[in-house]
Amino acid sequence: MNDEIKAVLDFWFAPERQAFWFERSDAFDEEIRQRFAALYERAKAGELNQWAQTSDGALALTIVLDQFPRNMFRNSPRAFESDQQARTLCRTILAEGLDQGRSVTERQFMYLPLMHSEALRDQKDSVDQYRALGDANTLDFAVRHHDIVARFGCFPHRNEVVGRHTTDEEAEFLKTNPGF
Repeated sequence: MNDEIKAVLDFWFAPERQAFWFERSDAFDEEIRQRFAALYERAKAGELNQWAQTSDGALALTIVLDQFPRNMFRNSPRAFESDQQARTLCRTILAEGLDQGRSVTERQFMYLPLMHSEALRDQKDSVDQYRALGDANTLDFAVRHHDIVARFGCFPHRNEVVGRHTTDEEAEFLKTNPGF
């Protein structure tokens, strides 16, 4: 494992950081920016694609392309700019079995690009992957993501950030589902 892959995995999976995975923290977001912004730009430019040749590298690259921008560019369209790359990587991981032998937690992150997608096909595949994983909590999140995309064709929570119009139905939904 190269030093950069190790740095990403050691950082992300450190027990003290797990509490921030799905919670907003300006300090955590800033730490990621400070430590990994340049690495993210290299990944986005395709300079780290060779990482996908190993399971460790594929996991680290998924985190860099899918998770880091959501933290570094929170409330900005840039938060989603590498989503397509992350989904393509996820499809490679699945096709080549790079997820096999990984822990449930690691596999959850390998599959997140599908859950983050606004394409219904990806959402269906996400539900299938999380169902097979056997973690009821994560499966619940996958089903909820699927149902939102099936209903609206997108995640209305992103509308303002990406400059989309919010329909009356989406606005009603957001009143009762503000955090996602």
